[in-house]
Amino acid sequence: MSRPSSSSWPCWCSGRPACWARAPDGRCNAMVTLSNDPSAEPSAPRAIKRRNLGWLVGRRPALAVGVLLFAVLPLVANPYQVYVGNLALIYVILAVGLNILLGLAGQLSFANGALFGVGAYATGLLRLDAGLPFWLALPAGTAITVAIGLAVALPALRLRGLYLALATIAFAQFALWTFVHWDSVTHGTAGFVMAPVDFTALGLRTTTGIYYLSLVLAVLLVAAAYGVMRSRIGRALVALRESEVAAESIAVDITRTKIVAYTLTAVYAGVAGGLFAGLLNVVVPESFNLFQIVLQFCMVVVGGLGSIAGSAIAAVLLIGMQEGLRGMQDLQEIGLGLLLLGMLLFAPGGLVQALRRWLPGWTEPHSRGGDE
Repeated sequence: MSRPSSSSWPCWCSGRPACWARAPDGRCNAMVTLSNDPSAEPSAPRAIKRRNLGWLVGRRPALAVGVLLFAVLPLVANPYQVYVGNLALIYVILAVGLNILLGLAGQLSFANGALFGVGAYATGLLRLDAGLPFWLALPAGTAITVAIGLAVALPALRLRGLYLALATIAFAQFALWTFVHWDSVTHGTAGFVMAPVDFTALGLRTTTGIYYLSLVLAVLLVAAAYGVMRSRIGRALVALRESEVAAESIAVDITRTKIVAYTLTAVYAGVAGGLFAGLLNVVVPESFNLFQIVLQFCMVVVGGLGSIAGSAIAAVLLIGMQEGLRGMQDLQEIGLGLLLLGMLLFAPGGLVQALRRWLPGWTEPHSRGGDE
């Protein structure tokens, strides 16, 4: 097989051997082994190095401004605005986690809304029935969510495309049925109420404490997502997204890569669910119906598939829109549908396209919008 033209750029999906995996037009050209020498590391072209520099220069100030705005919100806003900001931070975590699975790995899974519910129920029930403090219930609830997320990953090892989507929809419906009908554990349709999380040891009120905890975790998990994106794991996820056959040809372990993708997404869903339970102090099944996953999918698509920053920004915008239309459920759904349709028709690359126009040097190397 011949080496592709110099217009192709290497992805190093599995380190050694390397492949010329993706051309600027988005096609997978995973064909060429650059070296059989295990000591040989492929050197990055200058264009890639310039993109990395642009990534640092273009993105850091914008992210710092965003974090600063969220940090000062409790100091200048009323309690309801703080609540909306906290909800937005929770959905930032959810959207970024789903983008790892959907945008980077290309796995069409509808289970994330159910995993969000598992995280909320697990954290809440560990507090209410097992008597664990929130600081222990949150990581324990996340661990339970990851365990169930791994079970969801099992059909993904054999199914793909529409069949995978149907399997995960079935899981989501089964989870919702369990939340409603397993009365002895989940407390049925009425759900359950918990005591507010105590932050007095930190000198903070409950609303302020849970807000800043959500902010810290959102920043850490967004940073972790960027780390994954730019790591060997991230390149393997992108290779999986482009073509499983091509990924296998360059020594990407398909089974392990899928398991990693589902595990990472379950971690984000579990953390977000635990924070959601801590914010509302009440958990009810209707919070985790199919509209939940539609909302999360819209955040990922509007933000841009594969774009971490786009998902975070879209989460903030859509939660603001949903809360602005609170009490008008029909308008919420119509507005969401029109926004999604408009993005698909006029900006299929999502918000990441606008970010590249407005912020010089901004790049999202693995987004579906691509780097122009």
